[in-house]
Amino acid sequence: MSRFDYDLFVIGAGSGGVRASRIAAGHGARVGICEESRVGGTCVIRGCVPKKLLVYASQFAEHFEDATGYGWELGETKFDWQALIAAKDREIDRLNGIYHKLLDNAGVELHEGRGRLVDAHTVEVDGRRLTAEKILIAVGGRPWKPEIPGHELGITSDEAFHLDALPRRILVVGAGYIAVEFAGIFAGMGSEVTLAYRRDLVLRGFDEDVRRAVDAGMRGRGIDIRYQVSPARLEKRDGGIEVTFSDDSTAEYDQVMFATGRSPYTWELGLEEAGVKTGPGNRIEVDDYSRTSVDNIFAVGDVTDRINLTPVALMEGHAFADTQFGGMDRPVEHADTPAAVFSQPPVGTVGLTEAKARERYADVRVFRSEFTPMRYTLAGRKEKGVMKLLVDVASDRVIGCHMVGLDAPEIVQGFAVAVRAGLTKADFDRTIGIHPTAAEELVTLRSPVST
Repeated sequence: MSRFDYDLFVIGAGSGGVRASRIAAGHGARVGICEESRVGGTCVIRGCVPKKLLVYASQFAEHFEDATGYGWELGETKFDWQALIAAKDREIDRLNGIYHKLLDNAGVELHEGRGRLVDAHTVEVDGRRLTAEKILIAVGGRPWKPEIPGHELGITSDEAFHLDALPRRILVVGAGYIAVEFAGIFAGMGSEVTLAYRRDLVLRGFDEDVRRAVDAGMRGRGIDIRYQVSPARLEKRDGGIEVTFSDDSTAEYDQVMFATGRSPYTWELGLEEAGVKTGPGNRIEVDDYSRTSVDNIFAVGDVTDRINLTPVALMEGHAFADTQFGGMDRPVEHADTPAAVFSQPPVGTVGLTEAKARERYADVRVFRSEFTPMRYTLAGRKEKGVMKLLVDVASDRVIGCHMVGLDAPEIVQGFAVAVRAGLTKADFDRTIGIHPTAAEELVTLRSPVST
């Protein structure tokens, strides 16, 4: 008889925590899990899922405009923000219910409430103490706002999903994927959108060609992008929120949304009491097996600030459970992790950027194509799609694949398999394209633009 209540107790029922608990239970472990909010975590409740639903909604205005080029005549259209949010909420409720069933069917016991470490084997949930041989921390991250006067007047992505009305004028602060996605969402629904960023170009860390293409696409959709500037002060006014910027200019908006980053949700978690060490930004430091500085305590997902993507958290949770309870040896592998940005135009990417490739390899060959997507030809849109392959000359291996344009995330998901498998440019060249598609460009790129 074990001296612990559980073999594994998981703090946080988001993507990584739910996956780890289910897999561990499937291996025969006695598993408990706690959650202070709704089961499903950031992605399902207040992240990728509702965000993509709003992206879909925001694209219809553009589709309506394009339809005339294809012979359609449309009558008056009207957008109802509250109807959209109600429909979104119903879908999130449905998914939340599915996650509850997944845990229940796996035999995982759910404890509702905020979990806090008491020691290396004890978790307290709303005053009740539970013990476990192993503990997994999967509490994710939370958005943060800059500490400027009046910051409380602004919202984050969490609140953006629950606004009572669509703002007529909105300032989006930041230029990462959350910022550019919500800028596109609000612009597509009819808001006047300004994006302010203290540096020089959106999507820092992405390939430069990708960044420039997204910037152009956003501007082409009427988004006012202001670089080298950031809010210094927010003040409530009768007409809305007055923002004073770092260059002393002012403007008034109905809403200000901070998309300035997310922080590991480690506060009041009891890490010090349990002896768990944290690193820069309060992230929990872990090894390749997601083990913390305490042998029996592990952490996965955004709280470790490795690669903050839902599929990564799922993979980390699965690998942890297989290793600790399934008798397998599964270190976490983050190399060549594909990613998408559901900006407008959208981005799909896998592998190295051109800058990183040139740092790592002595000789890099670059293949790039810019073209007008076929769907835009009759619609009259001038927006260009971009496709780019990076090749290590010595091995001929494709080490980076980047796309901006219609269906980019769907297309690059397939090519991510090829990059992960280490296929060469010759392998790409031998592949017959599907015509007419945008994806065929990636197997018909013949002439390098630079080396």
